[in-house]
Amino acid sequence: MSDRFKDLRIIYMGTPDFAVASLEVLLKAKYNIVAVVTSPDKPAGRGMKLQESPVKKFAVRHHIKVLQPEKLQNPAFLTELKSLNADLQIVVAFRMLPEVVWNMPPLGTINVHASLLPQYRGAAPINWAIINGEKETGITTFKLQHEIDTGDILLQEKIEIDKNETAGELHDNLKELGAGVLLSTVEGLAKSTLQARPQSTVNGLQSPLDSEQSAPIRTAPKIFTKTCKIDWNKSASEIYNLIRGLSPYPTAFTELGDKTIKIFKSEIEMIRPATRIGHWESDKKSYLKFACADGYIHLKDVQMEGKKRMNIEDFLRGYRF
Repeated sequence: MSDRFKDLRIIYMGTPDFAVASLEVLLKAKYNIVAVVTSPDKPAGRGMKLQESPVKKFAVRHHIKVLQPEKLQNPAFLTELKSLNADLQIVVAFRMLPEVVWNMPPLGTINVHASLLPQYRGAAPINWAIINGEKETGITTFKLQHEIDTGDILLQEKIEIDKNETAGELHDNLKELGAGVLLSTVEGLAKSTLQARPQSTVNGLQSPLDSEQSAPIRTAPKIFTKTCKIDWNKSASEIYNLIRGLSPYPTAFTELGDKTIKIFKSEIEMIRPATRIGHWESDKKSYLKFACADGYIHLKDVQMEGKKRMNIEDFLRGYRF
């Protein structure tokens, strides 16, 4: 890489662990990260001590300037951001930016999104892809514009979703894939070899760029508690996908007795239920299963309210029915 590409001034914006891999790969490629913008430190844990974001911890270890604005339109923050004279801004798992921020650098602002846009725009694309039983997803890099996740696409790369894969496992796979796609994107922008393409419209419905047929758009809204409560009237496959799509966080749950029980892993048994939908059966030693619309869901990895997470055998050993 020539010195001209190394001198490209980049501001990186991100907060959680997902964003660390992409920042690390840029540093290893010797790009010039002039600052990191991340969320303010927040109190957490039993002692409510201030906790730094994973991106901040990484940036501090590598002696990168860190900005932590409470509000992105704060005049002092905007002045400092402008003074850094960035050529490019990169956003990975950060909050929505106002136009005054994303439109500041000459090369604009690019985002790394964990889906094949325009599918699964929104806050929880990894979870919803699994909940909806998708067999593939991917990473998209695109240029930010006014409406969320609608900007012109720079690069996309697919990844298969295993039928038993959890959201946590897919998160880790996409984290690494996203770092590689971002590196290719920045290299293409630095060398002026990358052409942005609009998110296409076919027969009035938007579809992935390489798709020959239109497909209804599925969104990825923020997940709330009501999303996580299991509806046993649904099919076994729907419930199984919900459980793995919410594992390990925020986790699907149901009631057992007068307590809530979280379910991290499960298995399907496709036989006609011998009990009413939503009722459980157990030998109280090795299995606990709930009846659903077309079979049973066996609980395999659980956490009872107020207790630690454990496999079903250990749970049954200590549970009083």
